[in-house]
Amino acid sequence: MTSPSSVDQPEGGLLRTYVRGKAVVVYKTKEDFGGLSNMASGYPLQINGIRILTTEALYQACRFPHMPEVQREIIGQHSPMTAKMKSKPHRKNSRPDWDDVRYKVMRWCLRVKLAQNYDEFGRLLLATRDRPIVEQSRKDDYWGAKLADEAGGDTLIGQNVLGRLLMELREKLKDDTDGMLKTVPPLSISEFLLLGKPIETVKAKSPSTGQERHPALF
Repeated sequence: MTSPSSVDQPEGGLLRTYVRGKAVVVYKTKEDFGGLSNMASGYPLQINGIRILTTEALYQACRFPHMPEVQREIIGQHSPMTAKMKSKPHRKNSRPDWDDVRYKVMRWCLRVKLAQNYDEFGRLLLATRDRPIVEQSRKDDYWGAKLADEAGGDTLIGQNVLGRLLMELREKLKDDTDGMLKTVPPLSISEFLLLGKPIETVKAKSPSTGQERHPALF
């Protein structure tokens, strides 16, 4: 079983092995730790004043900074799975450096999810204690890990980049006595845009949500 190491170089392809009984396994959003999934509802985000319902929709929109109408369609979906599906026909037109920056984008998306849902998402992260966090997937052993035995074994194998990013964020949260994680600067990558405008620094949402805008309304 692996330790929650840094994810600065996830593209190396190193597979890791996890034992289900000793890990927090993220698989279905309705399970105890389902809120750790990017597909989980109940953790809305606000970027440049625009309300986005799930981390999945935000991540997928970041593929297409040069295609604001595609971004608008993705973030306008109520279902995270539909948002993901809306990105599929356009993936060949993802930003050209996508494979190089996608883990940085995912790390930023998770930071945003925490900053704007600090109490609830933070509580869930800390409830995992020091256990490995693993996203179980049927197909994807980059972001997650797959069952070694499809018949229902107890071993998961994969790069588990998403799980490792969550563990990395958990460790930062443990030391966040001053609430520094409630502010997230934009990524220092080219063309970091939403609907044609540079993505600004993200801060914890104010108690009032009256100024939030849904992309379908403008």
